[in-house]
Amino acid sequence: MKALEPLVMSGKEVLPLVEGGKGIAVSTGLSSGAWAAAGGVGTFSAVNADSYDENGNLVPIEYAGKTRGDRHQELISYGIQGGIAQAQIAHETRNGAGRLHMNVLWEMGGAEEILTGVLEGTKGLVHGVTCGAGMPYKVSQIAAEYGVYYYPIVSSARAFRALWLRAYKKIPEWLGGVVYEDPWRAGGHNGLSNSEDPLVPEDPLPRVMELRAYMNSVGLNTVPIIMAGGVWYLRDYADWMDNPEVAPVAFQFGTRPLLTKESPISPEWKSRLMTLKDGDVSLHKFSPTGFYSSAVRNAFLEDLHMRSNRQVRYSRTAEADLQVGIPLGRRGRPIYVREDEADKVWGWLAAGYSEGMPTPDDTMVFVTPDSALEIKKDQIDCMGCLSHCQFSNWAEKEGTTGKRADPRSFCIQKTLQSIAHGATVENELMFAGHNAYKFAEDPFYSNGFVPTVGQLVERIATGD
Repeated sequence: MKALEPLVMSGKEVLPLVEGGKGIAVSTGLSSGAWAAAGGVGTFSAVNADSYDENGNLVPIEYAGKTRGDRHQELISYGIQGGIAQAQIAHETRNGAGRLHMNVLWEMGGAEEILTGVLEGTKGLVHGVTCGAGMPYKVSQIAAEYGVYYYPIVSSARAFRALWLRAYKKIPEWLGGVVYEDPWRAGGHNGLSNSEDPLVPEDPLPRVMELRAYMNSVGLNTVPIIMAGGVWYLRDYADWMDNPEVAPVAFQFGTRPLLTKESPISPEWKSRLMTLKDGDVSLHKFSPTGFYSSAVRNAFLEDLHMRSNRQVRYSRTAEADLQVGIPLGRRGRPIYVREDEADKVWGWLAAGYSEGMPTPDDTMVFVTPDSALEIKKDQIDCMGCLSHCQFSNWAEKEGTTGKRADPRSFCIQKTLQSIAHGATVENELMFAGHNAYKFAEDPFYSNGFVPTVGQLVERIATGD
């Protein structure tokens, strides 16, 4: 592959290589600063980022508020504090090279307040904002107010068109690029629409060409597209770089930077990445956000699959086809299920899944008493980390979604904080892109080699 040509991003020529932002203390100032120091665009996450005291010790995130609203305000404060801390570390680490972006999720709780709070506290340190997980119309206005570039994350030309027509066309000068994140291949949350089949991945090239065609039609010919999701070897994209139906184009790497010396994830997590096989990353819809997301299929994810499998439609009174009564709980109050599902329910009860938990869809899932207690506690302890949470029924503006809390989901804040800070990876949500199995196949990582960020960027630039 021919040598990479530099590309102007966020006001400076850089390598067309971007580190993808990974939330909850995974894309840190150290890793993003090192990526920028190597000549690319480093991205630290401002999603519940870590902060430190005057002695450099990690500040534990502990919530004292008695209400969800009180804890939500604490979360915002922690988020601003952590984002500023990581920006400062990244700025010092990059040593004047590359460019530095921050990543936020539009559907995270307090997104606007955290974004403005971090930008206010880091003037001159941050050059761009990437933002996805929803439709971030207002990010253009906020970025422009602070003189930084904005990079919306979309999964289709249609999504960008909506953003452009409603908001971005008013502030085109600060649009630094558009991140196309492949909804079938990227790690973390994915932007699949209702019309797209999660089991039938589409070729990204025609989708990116459609995005470029629309961008060119509104005068954005020189604004780069950043291809994200499933990118491993640049040699696979060599024909994109000079293709006028795609270029200018840069490439984003989210999963590969996990396995570097600067990556803060635990040694156990890094070792687990080296053992993955093709198909070990699952696209699922258990996230409390309501979005699809991609993660390693481990014990944590398997429990969610099995929990949803232990699910039946039910009623509290006999009606229509729900005629078979099954007593539950201490009082033996019956639920009524279909005759052809009664034996399944009796089997679950006999196996110890004796707690029935109602869902918002007029179904009931069956879990162990210990699991039921943990689910209820996590729902009660909600701190509003999302703008809308299906698991706890929190909604940022209204206080509640108006629907029953959903026991088929989980507290995403709890599990991502746990895995980021050393918990056993088998028992937590382990986000990864679908090409993560290539860690085990790529000769670059043979004999357990873990590169520095600089070594990784140098390797990627060769096409491998």
